Amino acid sequence: MSRRTVLLLPGQGAQRERMAAGLYEAVPEFAAPMDSFLAALGPEGARLREEWLRPAPNPSLDDALVSQPLLFGVGYALGRCVTALSGHAPDVLLGHSVGELAAAALAGVFSPEDAAQVMAARRTALAGRTGGGMVAVGAAVADVEPLLTPGAAVAAVNGPRQTVLAGPSDALARTSERLAAAGMVVRALRSGHAFHSPSLAGAAETYARALSPVPLRAPEGVLLSTRTARWLRAEEATDPAFWAGQLALPVLYWPALRALLDGTPDGPDTRLVLLDASPDRSLTAPARRHPSVRSGASVVVPLLAGPAGGDDPGTLGEALDVLASHRVRTSPHVRTRAAQATAS
Repeated sequence: MSRRTVLLLPGQGAQRERMAAGLYEAVPEFAAPMDSFLAALGPEGARLREEWLRPAPNPSLDDALVSQPLLFGVGYALGRCVTALSGHAPDVLLGHSVGELAAAALAGVFSPEDAAQVMAARRTALAGRTGGGMVAVGAAVADVEPLLTPGAAVAAVNGPRQTVLAGPSDALARTSERLAAAGMVVRALRSGHAFHSPSLAGAAETYARALSPVPLRAPEGVLLSTRTARWLRAEEATDPAFWAGQLALPVLYWPALRALLDGTPDGPDTRLVLLDASPDRSLTAPARRHPSVRSGASVVVPLLAGPAGGDDPGTLGEALDVLASHRVRTSPHVRTRAAQATAS
């Protein structure tokens, strides 16, 4: 039985040292778009490549000016790679935070040539706006909101009991103490910026002005926006303020993904292949408990080796095998090449 494929692209906090480096070293279909993106960034791209491939521990990845373009590049290159090797573009694109910009590039909202300008403008907008942070809370939004102190805000809804907060460091510290006292698990994320909160409203305005010269088009692919938790509209895709405003507004990741798994917004078909492009496999964690996945109607498929080990080419090869088994056309030599890369 055929299933729709959904490519899930990660955002800030999911970055890991040498994420997808195994594909960069062994799979040309990944390396080529990654190299093109880094080259378009000029000297900064060369510096980012060096930071990306440095082994752990690498505190530089906590800096959004480093991690954001790398998350974009890895997500975009993975999308291009999966399309090239499977012969099938994902049916739905869904990105978290900066991952939504990678999804937009894959959907044709802006060209690969303009991707570097989009990310350079984001970098400029964020420069000098540190002093904030983000924390993950193991609780539902409704339980967290009454305990927020002034300055802290809900930045992302990542699952039924996965909420992310952002704000100035002192406000987050006060809120974290209140949440911990209430018995909630609180964990700091790898971010020195208060993404998706009012703290970055000024950065969003700067970013909108910088994006205005970039040609924006209606999406060619199907993109489910985590800013709105609905399908991206043409008038949104072509509005620089829509993409820039994302910096200061919460990410509605779980509402968007849950809508797909529930069979909305376009009907009762919940047979999905969820392709998880996150290095830590966090994007499909909440989906694993959804009835659509627990019943086997939908399946979760990682694209990268996880924290427990393994290798990137082998994991990608297994993912392509799953796509083939669900009647998604794949290149016949892919599995052999993945095995060779694993053995080398």
